[in-house]
Amino acid sequence: MEEQLKPHQAERGQKSTLVGIAVNIGLVLVKGTAGWLGNSYALIADAMESATDIVTSIFVWVGLRTAARAPDHNHPYGHGKAEPLAAIVVAFALVGAAILIAVQSIQNIRIPHETPAPFTLAVLAGVVIVKEVLFRCVAQVGHETESSAVKADAWHHRSDAITSLTAFVGISVALIGGPGYESADDWAALLASGFIIYNAYHIFRPSFGEIMDETPEGDWQQELQTLAMTVPEVKGIDKFRVRKTGFEYFVDLHVRVPGNLTVSQGHDIAHAVKAAILDARPAVYDVLVHIEPV
Repeated sequence: MEEQLKPHQAERGQKSTLVGIAVNIGLVLVKGTAGWLGNSYALIADAMESATDIVTSIFVWVGLRTAARAPDHNHPYGHGKAEPLAAIVVAFALVGAAILIAVQSIQNIRIPHETPAPFTLAVLAGVVIVKEVLFRCVAQVGHETESSAVKADAWHHRSDAITSLTAFVGISVALIGGPGYESADDWAALLASGFIIYNAYHIFRPSFGEIMDETPEGDWQQELQTLAMTVPEVKGIDKFRVRKTGFEYFVDLHVRVPGNLTVSQGHDIAHAVKAAILDARPAVYDVLVHIEPV
């Protein structure tokens, strides 16, 4: 069962990523053109953020394809680490985009320019709606597949929605305030860069933890320990470790059994513990059981 799980999850993640790429290509053209014609750097910055979405989504797509590859001689534990690595690439790309937007915004604040055109507000309102819907759809796929790369891709869409929303507010202030408020558009872009960096950290932290074999979130570790204790002759658990690699989990545990059992009996108990965990959690790819006599 677990051998069929990973390709299915990777395929769902790849499809959601391709949809995001297609949407972002359209948004880059719309936002870039509207920003240029409407004299709005916040909208142009928004288009730049969508452009980075396209590049990073390609990295996510490649990472998901790589993570779904079967183990081989050089990678006996599979290629799952490619998935959080792709998420980390997304995080660094977001930081780079945020810095670029912040620098250009500061330059525009110092140089007076014309007030953005009113029609840019309608464009931004549509972008916010599209991006928020896309975020929710991709985030749902990320949650169901437990993919850090897909979750990162979702948060990239959310950051785009945030930059569009701040741009909407900034342009509104510039239009309502009139002369003297032209730079509100640029201040909005500068504020958006801060939100983007925050989202980058939100993406980076769990992905880096996965690379470092950090204990996965959730309370199912206690569930699996309790499950192991239901196997006959298991008297306790000495150690229990879980690490996530791509779409799969690897479990290592030490179980205490009576010291008078034969090697064959201990072997059978280890297999029973492993089978119980694999049946309960299909996402677990392998279980290594060490027998401790008591």
